[in-house]
Amino acid sequence: MRLLFAACLSLFGALPAGAVEIREVTSPGGIHAWLVEEHSIPFTALEFRFEGGTSLDAPGKRGATLLMMALLEEGSGALDSQGFAEARERLAASFEFDAYDDAATVSARMLTENRGEAVALLKQALTDPHFDAEAIDRVKGQIASIIRSNEKDPGEIATRAFDGLAFGTHPYGSSRYGTLDSLAGLTRDDLLAAKAAVLARDRLYVAAVGDITAEELGTMLDDLAGALPGTGAPMPPRAGMALAGGVSIIDYASPQSVVMFGQAGIRRDDPDFYAAYVLNHILGGGGFAARLMDEVREKRGLTYGISTWLAPMDLAETWQGSFASANGKVAEAVQVVRDVWEKVAAEGVTEAELEAAKTYLTGSYPLRFDGNGPIANILVGMQSEGLPVSYVNDRNGYIEAVTLDDLTRVAKRLMDAGALRFVVVGQPAGLTATD
Repeated sequence: MRLLFAACLSLFGALPAGAVEIREVTSPGGIHAWLVEEHSIPFTALEFRFEGGTSLDAPGKRGATLLMMALLEEGSGALDSQGFAEARERLAASFEFDAYDDAATVSARMLTENRGEAVALLKQALTDPHFDAEAIDRVKGQIASIIRSNEKDPGEIATRAFDGLAFGTHPYGSSRYGTLDSLAGLTRDDLLAAKAAVLARDRLYVAAVGDITAEELGTMLDDLAGALPGTGAPMPPRAGMALAGGVSIIDYASPQSVVMFGQAGIRRDDPDFYAAYVLNHILGGGGFAARLMDEVREKRGLTYGISTWLAPMDLAETWQGSFASANGKVAEAVQVVRDVWEKVAAEGVTEAELEAAKTYLTGSYPLRFDGNGPIANILVGMQSEGLPVSYVNDRNGYIEAVTLDDLTRVAKRLMDAGALRFVVVGQPAGLTATD
C-alpha cells in the first residue's frame, strides 16, 4: 500500500497545462471547489487554503496561528499524538498542516479504499484538536529551536530586517514564528482563538485531484468543512509600504555579507503584471541568462549568484532580490545592482532578451503540473488569486502577448534605483549606512 501511495504522488507526470481539465464543483452545503478527475490510480490529493494565515494573529499573540496549525496532528478526538500518527500510518494517508503570511494550508493525500476513514481522521484534527499542555510545550520547543536558528542565520536576519523596514508593525513586518517571548506566552485559549479566527468556511479555497467524482467530493467537503465556523476573524488591513531607498547594515561576523534589496512591487491583478513578470525574469529571475547575473557575477566576479523576484502578497507588493558577496566586494556589488536597475529603467531590455524569456517561461510552465499534489496546490492558488479555470490554458498566451514596448513602459513605471533599499548583514568594507 505504501508503494502504491508513493507511486501516486507523481500520477500525472509532467502534463501540458492544457491537458488538465478542471471542473468547478459546489457541494450540497454550498462549499465551492475545483476538481481534476483521474481514475486510473485509486488516489486523491486534497488541498485546503484558508485565506488570512498568520496575518490574522491577534495583537501580542504573534506565532499563534503557526503553533495552532502545527498542533492539529498532535492528538484529537479519542486519539493522543501517537495514536493519531499510528492511525494515519495505518491508512497510508498523508496530512500536512502549515501557516504562511497569507494562508493556513491543509494538504491531504489518501487512497480510495481508505478515503472514508482518512476523511474522518482529518475532520477530527480540524474540528476536535486536543491542544494538550504536553503537546503545546513540546511543539513550542521545536518552534523555539527554529527561532533561535533563524536569529543566527544571516539570510533570515536580512529578511526579517527588510520586512520590518517595509511593513513596520503590520504582521508582514515580523516572523510568522513569532518571537521567543511571544511564543512562550501563548496559551491553549490563544490557540482556540486562532483556530476560530482562521479555520472558517468564509475564507476557504479547495482543490482536489485524483480518483474522486464531483458527487463524492461534494459529500466529502460537507463532511470535512461543514462543521467549521461559517465566518472567521476580519481580514487585516493592507500593509502600508514604508520602504525607502538607502542602505541598512547589520553587523555580523562573517567573511561575506548577505544582502537583501528591493522596492515597491506590483499587484497580481494589475494589467501590467505579466510584463513585470517577464521583466523580472530578464533582470534577475533567469539564472545565468539574467542581466544582473551577467553584470554582477560573470563580468565582475562579485558573487556566486544573484536573483530577483516579484512578491505580490495579498496585502502588499514588493520587488525583491538577494545575493551574498565577500565583505571587500559587497559595496561594488551594491553599486552595480543600482546601475543595472537604473539602466533598465531608462532603456528597457533587448528583443533577444524578451524572446529568450518567453521561450523559457512558456516552456517551463507545463512542468509545474507534475503530480496530483502539485496540481491541487496550483489550483487552490489560482482560486485564491481570483483567476478563472481557463487560466491554465490562457497563461502562456499572456506571456506571449508581452511586447518590447510593454517592457520599456513597465520598467519606466516601476523601477526606481533611488528607491532600492539594501539590507546588508555582515561587515562590508567601504559601504556606509544611509537613510
